[in-house]
Amino acid sequence: MTEFGLKNTIKVERAKKNMTQAELALKVGVSRKTINTIETGKFIPSTITAIRIARAFDLEIEQIFELVSNE
Repeated sequence: MTEFGLKNTIKVERAKKNMTQAELALKVGVSRKTINTIETGKFIPSTITAIRIARAFDLEIEQIFELVSNE
């Protein structure tokens, strides 16, 4: 069975908006540590959190997150 991961562009999008992890966390309603672990790929967010992150950047979810094969 193929294993999948989730690649994201959160760090890039934060830089474009000159936003810190703490500021994004406040907008999304999670902790800064949660944003950090999602951003670094250590944690896969819930669908709701992923949507909130995309909305914080005024983007579609597919513009932030991409499903990738870990093989």
